[in-house]
Amino acid sequence: MKRLLSLIPLLLATTAVPLMAAEERTSGSWHAQTLGDALLYMLIFAASGIVIAIAGYKLFDKFTPGDLHKEIVEKQNVAAAIIAGAVVLGICLIIAAAMIG
Repeated sequence: MKRLLSLIPLLLATTAVPLMAAEERTSGSWHAQTLGDALLYMLIFAASGIVIAIAGYKLFDKFTPGDLHKEIVEKQNVAAAIIAGAVVLGICLIIAAAMIG
């Protein structure tokens, strides 16, 4: 545990290291310029992707007949769980493609 804690200052010190050479940088770009920027952008994209995926699943459940969550949790319906998994994977692929651009 002490070894892990000793790595924290090293990680914080490396957040100011540029990811690209100075001549490759473009002003006004959304691309990460430092490791800290890259970590921040990763957290923002991950959080927004998870929120959008949950909202997509809830919308799918709302606009289809029956209660998919009730079928999975209360009735232990494996087929409904497979459908829900496929829906979540499909939504996540769409979100990932939209984020990549």
